[in-house]
Amino acid sequence: MDLSNLKPASGSIKSTKRIGRGQGSGHGGTSTRGHKGAKSRSGYKSKIGFEGGQMPLQRRVPKFGFTNPNRVEYRGINIDVLQKLVDNKKVTATVDLEVLINNGLAGKKDLIKILGRGELTVKLNVTAHKFSASAKAAIEAQGGTVNTL
Repeated sequence: MDLSNLKPASGSIKSTKRIGRGQGSGHGGTSTRGHKGAKSRSGYKSKIGFEGGQMPLQRRVPKFGFTNPNRVEYRGINIDVLQKLVDNKKVTATVDLEVLINNGLAGKKDLIKILGRGELTVKLNVTAHKFSASAKAAIEAQGGTVNTL
C-alpha cells in the first residue's frame, strides 16, 4: 500500500451537493443558479425546442410541399416473390391475404398491390387489393386468375 492507491472510507464522502445551506457549503447565496433571469426563478420551465430567444431550429428550417392526409398506402409485392413462395413449396395454387400474412410479407391491416417485377412459371389464383397492368398480364398469361378485393 502506498499513497497512490489510498481511498476515503466508504460512506465518508457524500455524493450529493447540498444547495442553499449557507455560504460555508460552497453552494449558498444564489444556490448554483447564477444571477437573475428566468432560469434563476422558481417554477421555471422552458418550452421544447426553446433556444434562449434565438429563432429555434424548427422555425429556421424551410418547409415546403404538401402531405395528403387521405393518402392510401399499399404494400407492394412483386411476382418474383410469389414465384419464390411456389419454389419453396409454401404455396400451391392460391395466393390470398392469409397466405401473405402467414409468410410475413404483409401485416393484417395492409392493403396489398401485386407488382410486375420478375417472371411467373406457375398457374396461380391471386387475390389482392390492387394489381399493376404488367402483373395482371403475367398471371393471366400462365392461365391463372386475378381477384380484386
